[in-house]
Amino acid sequence: MLGKIITLFKLARKIAKSDILAITSKFQKPPLAIKILFKILSFSFSSKKPMDFEKDEGQRLSGSLESMGTTFIKLGQFLATRPDIIGDKLSHKLENLQDKLPPFSLLQAKEIIKNDLGKDTYDTIIDLSEPVAAASIAQVHKAQINDNGTIKDVAIKILRPDIKKIFNEEIDAIMLFAFLVESFIKKTKRLKLVEVVFLLKEITNLEMDLRFEAAAANEYAENTKNDIGFKVPQIYWNFTSENVMTLDWVEGISIRETEELKKRNLDTQKIAENIIQNFLRHAVRDGFFHADMHQGNIFIDDNGDIIPIDFGIMGRLDKMSKRFLAEILFGFIQRDYRKVAEVHLAASLVPKNVPIDELAQALRSIGEPIFGQTVKDISGGKLLKQLFDVTEKFNMQTQPQLLMLQKTMVVVEGVARKLNPNTNIWTTSKPVLENWLRQTKDPMKSINETLQNTSEVIKRLPEFPDIMDKANQALTYLASGQIPQHSNSYTALNTKKSEMTTFRNQSVIGLLVLVIFGLLVF
Repeated sequence: MLGKIITLFKLARKIAKSDILAITSKFQKPPLAIKILFKILSFSFSSKKPMDFEKDEGQRLSGSLESMGTTFIKLGQFLATRPDIIGDKLSHKLENLQDKLPPFSLLQAKEIIKNDLGKDTYDTIIDLSEPVAAASIAQVHKAQINDNGTIKDVAIKILRPDIKKIFNEEIDAIMLFAFLVESFIKKTKRLKLVEVVFLLKEITNLEMDLRFEAAAANEYAENTKNDIGFKVPQIYWNFTSENVMTLDWVEGISIRETEELKKRNLDTQKIAENIIQNFLRHAVRDGFFHADMHQGNIFIDDNGDIIPIDFGIMGRLDKMSKRFLAEILFGFIQRDYRKVAEVHLAASLVPKNVPIDELAQALRSIGEPIFGQTVKDISGGKLLKQLFDVTEKFNMQTQPQLLMLQKTMVVVEGVARKLNPNTNIWTTSKPVLENWLRQTKDPMKSINETLQNTSEVIKRLPEFPDIMDKANQALTYLASGQIPQHSNSYTALNTKKSEMTTFRNQSVIGLLVLVIFGLLVF
């Protein structure tokens, strides 16, 4: 526990000497005790670095967090999804937080590959390059491998040295700080700060096992192998381990380079439609979708095909959620609000005693204003958010998977609109939803589903299903923002809380003993 105190002191001093508190105070005022504490911690004989006023608050805040390393980058990214804790304005400012840090050396990268994959496998890798991209958790190198007699260009992703140890030490110290804040500032208890930090720890530790990401990419590739215009890089399992992942090298243009796409005569309007349609298709058909489809994770090749990368965060929907999603979106497209209300009741998402006409009227209050907007202002993701807000009043059950999907849908629509500002979300979505609903009503569908469920077991054999299932659980926690009771994570959280409570009590007793001793002696 002493180690955590030392780590916490170092982290607190880092924060205090940065301009983080000054910036965040403009959006959400911290308690006076916190301000005094950080004022003390920030004391230094050297002059404080002046603020860069050429950048706005969001850029300065992101820059400060990035400069402080992996733990704070991940904490910032996670808090961007929790406006209930930090407020909408501050949450929005953190949405553009990047994930870039200086790379570690090629020599270290070679040692990690050699230790993880073995010297024999390492010796078969050809022309391992210097790092081509470096993020907070891992970096990427270009290389070549011999795949059954064929030389292939590959990307090799390698975890940063000791990143798990550093992250877990720092996040445990932050959790202790959250516990102390909750203990001494009672009004912060409602924010469940300890649970928030623990949740971040669970999710990031899974992200730091590259076998999980490889398994997700492999399943995603299997699901989409017949999707025209959409290609997922192949995973090479013989060159993949907990700390190393090898997949096809992507030759393409980042989707953020709109002008370059146009120069190459690629149809950006068509690409925008394809991005939305593929995302929806994967959600309602497969129940497995890329949940981090921002501009940096999508490339376009010379044929106009979409190539996603970075499979650390994926979303999963069960059969009921897939059906619910397709039916409600299609119902809104058709402006059939009673049908959408019926779906809610049939799926037991709202209590049976809810008057269907009242629910339909509430749904109409969401749908009709949307159809009065211009095409560029219509958003399926925002529609779902409004839907969850309204149906909560009718005691709708929380749907964690759909929350994850709703957040991703907003990002996907934003990416599509960067390519074509006039992308019509409804017109683009309609054929995908119509086709899927038609297929699910096909009497042969039940037979096909039985065959698919059987093949699913075979398909996931090489993909570490235990890791996959645990990861899906963590992603559900992320979407819902809470840890369910009776789960292993909940037990681990309570153990942590007990340890910190014991430490707090012992510290208080120790302090009292010290004070009494001082009074008696002096």
